[in-house]
Amino acid sequence: MIGTTRLIAALAFPLALSGCIPGADYSRKEAGFTSVANKTAIVTAKETVWIQNQNQNQARSAAAQVKSLLARTKPLDVETAVQIALLNNKGLQAAYADLGDSAADAWQSTMFINPTVSIGTTGIGTPELQAFKTIEGMITTNILALATKNRDMAIADTRFRQAQLIAAVKTLQVAVDTRRAWIGAVASWENVGQLQHAQATADAASELAEKLGETGAMAKGAQAREHVFVAELAGETAKARLSARLAKEELTRLMGLWGSDLDYQVPNSLPPLPKSVVRRETIEAEALRNRIDLQIAKLDLEATARSYGLTEATRYVSDLEILTGFETEREIEDDEKKTRTTAQVELEFAIPIFDTGKARMRKSELAYMRAANLLAEKAVNVRSEARSAYEAYRSNYDIARHYRNNVVPLRTRSRRNPC
Repeated sequence: MIGTTRLIAALAFPLALSGCIPGADYSRKEAGFTSVANKTAIVTAKETVWIQNQNQNQARSAAAQVKSLLARTKPLDVETAVQIALLNNKGLQAAYADLGDSAADAWQSTMFINPTVSIGTTGIGTPELQAFKTIEGMITTNILALATKNRDMAIADTRFRQAQLIAAVKTLQVAVDTRRAWIGAVASWENVGQLQHAQATADAASELAEKLGETGAMAKGAQAREHVFVAELAGETAKARLSARLAKEELTRLMGLWGSDLDYQVPNSLPPLPKSVVRRETIEAEALRNRIDLQIAKLDLEATARSYGLTEATRYVSDLEILTGFETEREIEDDEKKTRTTAQVELEFAIPIFDTGKARMRKSELAYMRAANLLAEKAVNVRSEARSAYEAYRSNYDIARHYRNNVVPLRTRSRRNPC
């Protein structure tokens, strides 16, 4: 009875080591997506979805919502364009799939490597050995994984949180690119409209020049200049119309539209300038606090530090396995069968004679210093980019206001009174 108990304990020990460690709920289909949706909603005030199966109601619902937005807003305003892109951009869905892949990796980290079972026997097929048979069974488990399990899970969880931030950055990038594309498309069509107005005025001036030439009141050289101006303006209008069509196509790509959904229109003029600029006295502090790419770099440093600690812990022992099993021997003596079963426990590990782990430690140290320097560089760049963005915003506002208040009125008067 005691021998049987020891045998069962020996076989069960590695199986117990190989069980699943409970952790965060990485197994959910939308693991981590709630954090992404919440972070991006704060900035964009828009909804985003993760469609994981084209046959699900979620996919049909998103498609119906896109069609409703296109039908309800004519012409298409910028906020609706951004919302359609967040619902329908396929590259964004691919980024969310990467998030799911990271969740699966984190889920996998909560589980140990499956144990290996081996069974062998002797005394088969040879008459000389029929009187003596041996059956052996072994279960092998890497117990080093048990010692480093918590660190492995922590690294995987850090990478998972990093993947959430990367998905959030991708979402915000799609929103920003769509907003810029909408502005570019509207500005291009507004330029076409302005050129068409100029074309009408130039056509009238050309006709007048021709009539004046018939009466002898205008020289042929002056008439030719008017006609050349009309021809060149027609060419510029055609180029502007092409640029507007291409700008609209860029917007279409970002919104993920095709087929019958292409029949949408954008406004022919940009909205008026805001009455005042937004002041940001603490622009650098806000950037350091809110920039998601900086948070990604911090998590990368954290994961690298954890990996460095794991390498240090396994510097000398890189492969440690425990083998448990049994051996059953059967003998036939004087026509009487005798059977004996014994438990076996073995420990296997590599002796660090040639590889002492120094190379792995060096690689880990360099990886950590690389991540630390990249984080420091990112912090410096974030400050500079925040200042540059605000300077561009403020200067462009002043330039646009100058054109609105001075250049455009002068151009308008000159067209109305060419003489």
